[in-house]
Amino acid sequence: MNAFSLWKPDAVRVTAGAEHVGTFQKTEISQRQFCTQCGGHLMTNHPTLGLVDVFAATIPTLAFVPGVHVNYAETVLPMRDGLPKFADFPAAFGGSDTMVAE
Repeated sequence: MNAFSLWKPDAVRVTAGAEHVGTFQKTEISQRQFCTQCGGHLMTNHPTLGLVDVFAATIPTLAFVPGVHVNYAETVLPMRDGLPKFADFPAAFGGSDTMVAE
């Protein structure tokens, strides 16, 4: 489980340590970025969606408030929080738009 936030690419910039950011592209739809020193995951670019998902923990000043759960069909830690739960992703993000009951 991880908390991430979605941003337009022009709203994201690395303010320190940019020389240590590496990229791994497993598929055409995502480019994972990580710290080349510690291996920690930082963010994932999604060019086909025009979005970047940034791990909430990498933005110390972000007052993170979750809005939905994605890939919930595969959960091993049920979350009973009343938020919408998608089996995979919303249709707008290329998913099935299928909801999972809490």
